[in-house]
Amino acid sequence: MERQVPFTGHLVFIGFGSIARATLPLLLRQDHVVVKQITVIAPVIDQNIWFKERGIRFVRKALTRQTYAQTLDRVVKRGDFIVNLSVEVSSLELMAYAFEKGALYLDTCVEPWAGGYDDPHLDLSHRTNYALRYQVLDLQKRLGKGPTAVVAHGANPGLITHLLKAGLVELAMQLKQPLPQQRGGVDWARLCMDMRIKVIHFAERDSQRSQRPKEDDEFVNTWSVEGLISEGSQPAELGWGTHERTWPSAARRHRFGSRNAIYLERPSASVLIKTWTPVGGPCLGLMITHHETASTADLLTVKEQRKLVYRPTLHYAYHPCNDAWLSVHELIGRGWKPQARQRILNGEIDPGGVDALGVLLMGHDMNAYWFGSVLSIDEARALVPFNNATSLQVAAGVMAGIVWAIEHPDRGIVEPEQMDYERVLDVARPYLGTLVGKRTDWTPTGALHKASGDAAADDWQFEHFTRF
Repeated sequence: MERQVPFTGHLVFIGFGSIARATLPLLLRQDHVVVKQITVIAPVIDQNIWFKERGIRFVRKALTRQTYAQTLDRVVKRGDFIVNLSVEVSSLELMAYAFEKGALYLDTCVEPWAGGYDDPHLDLSHRTNYALRYQVLDLQKRLGKGPTAVVAHGANPGLITHLLKAGLVELAMQLKQPLPQQRGGVDWARLCMDMRIKVIHFAERDSQRSQRPKEDDEFVNTWSVEGLISEGSQPAELGWGTHERTWPSAARRHRFGSRNAIYLERPSASVLIKTWTPVGGPCLGLMITHHETASTADLLTVKEQRKLVYRPTLHYAYHPCNDAWLSVHELIGRGWKPQARQRILNGEIDPGGVDALGVLLMGHDMNAYWFGSVLSIDEARALVPFNNATSLQVAAGVMAGIVWAIEHPDRGIVEPEQMDYERVLDVARPYLGTLVGKRTDWTPTGALHKASGDAAADDWQFEHFTRF
């Protein structure tokens, strides 16, 4: 049910990359929040005439550790909303700044200052998203209740958590698993355990194709090039399941926090993983590291008398568009030295391609079940300008997070897991194409589907997803 949210503040966007360009037109035409004033702060501002014609103000300025507060003080007032869609600007610093100012806040990932992802003074454990998340949780405890700051809320991380909950409900109904009448009362970890889910992939397949092929020494993507390179260069991470019987090569445990996730001593873009989506079926994905790996592992952990009883293995499995896939392999071949040129695909994308973003729930009595958004480039173009299928899914997550924060303005720092998944999906749904639920007999071993339970646990061991 649509309702308009009262908001009299000023939206301040940090960054003017592909996701900011995708989100701003969506905000201008949605009906949930009346947007009266928007300012964009970014070091590079190109091709902004369309936006300026619609009243958006631009400030050409890079936010640095030394200057960010002085720059923001000129535009941010109590009751405003900071939307951080930048790279190399500390999410922690901006969250703390927003809290002190009495402003709302949202970002799509936990971003450090420049150099934070590969700081040679930090060991690998402290370069992970797991470690970045614990910095956020420490800040959350320190600040306490105050203006809402929604952390890591784009498509994934972000929407993917809400799609996970919706997918679990759909699967539970098909398995005739009891559910509370009020969805807010679901114990998600117990539900997963009762359904005997062993593995969860945040499984995404991007089939968008460009009329202009990738060239040598060029990185091509359907969303932020800097974002994919940063994530792909961090150590691979996964929530570690209780059904696992063998320890992965190069795997290490963290020595702090809940230790619900582990990491590999390998860059995440170099780890190939078998997965499945309804677009193309079985495929290889990249185990790109993401915030939701650790936050969802917390959500889906069952402990009894402080003893670990249940957790599924979970991680991202991403098949980017073919040109991005080639770009990643070229990047690895170059010793992780970024290509000289970057290109975000948009107008040159051929009709027909889609981005399938969802969750693959495995090991239960129906074998495997994928639930998520399948959005085509054609639908994205028809809905909102400056978007492809991938960017619109992210923009929908950003917009839905903004609406939720304005509706709940005093929650302090929150992750997607603490938000109302039904409300978020209600706001985002018009921009997600078709929500699809599909069962499959696929397993990583190629074995035929057999009964769930301990007898089938071997089919879902992590080693089978990485063994070729």
